[in-house]
Amino acid sequence: MREKDTKSISGIPMVLVLLVLVAAGLYQIAIGIGDDALILIIAGFAFVALAATLLAGLYTVAPNQSAVLSLFGKYVGTVDEQGLRWNNIFYTKKKVSKRVRNFESGKLKVNELDGSPIEIAAIVVWEVSDSAEAVFNVDNYESFVQIQSEAAIRAMATSYPYDQHEDGQISLRSHPDEISERLRVEIQDRLAKAGIHVIESRISHLAYSPEIAGAMLQRQQAGAIIAARKKIVEGAVGMVEDALAELKSKNIIDLDAERRATMVSNLLVVLCSDKATQPVVNTGSLY
Repeated sequence: MREKDTKSISGIPMVLVLLVLVAAGLYQIAIGIGDDALILIIAGFAFVALAATLLAGLYTVAPNQSAVLSLFGKYVGTVDEQGLRWNNIFYTKKKVSKRVRNFESGKLKVNELDGSPIEIAAIVVWEVSDSAEAVFNVDNYESFVQIQSEAAIRAMATSYPYDQHEDGQISLRSHPDEISERLRVEIQDRLAKAGIHVIESRISHLAYSPEIAGAMLQRQQAGAIIAARKKIVEGAVGMVEDALAELKSKNIIDLDAERRATMVSNLLVVLCSDKATQPVVNTGSLY
């Protein structure tokens, strides 16, 4: 089922026609009563009844709205022209808004890629792109959008870890743009059959579940401490290399392998110690 345009008549001329019919009918009734002419009275009522019947074909289409027309269950077409319109009185007219809409999912509890339970919620911005599919392919497209979006959020969350554990790895917390695009594509795949276009989707809430939040915080702190220590060691090794190269280039002192190893060891201890301001060894013995 795909959307197709259909023609409609402007409602303003039809209103004028209806007013003429009503006026003519009332005039015939008045003349018939005055002349005691039953045929004129019947004709007048017929004009009024015809006008009332044709009135059922009038409907309005607001900006960013479509009217899906069907005849005895068969899809006829869609009218996108704004304003007062008129079509066959037997057409069923279903209004569909094409305005941009959004909703925020509830906080969903899922297990991320590493198996840790997390809470996640997302905001989805969407619009109806095909009114015929939205009306005829699903029972209630608004409910369909909500349920399928939450299913897509769950599926996406189980495909990525909460935190980045390796260089280049995409995680829920460290790569918001990549995750948002993946989520948008995931939701779009599920909603395409309902004539829905997903404009944007972004995570609005992301956290570990309360029962493991404390343990995960300690894990993050430990990881931060390890990373900091690693940087300190890398910096210290670089400083030691520079110091040895400087001593050698200026011929300040000539160290054999044993003294070089001892000096390197002592410098690393001094540079990497939490109390680097305190004397650790007396390096004068090296000379």
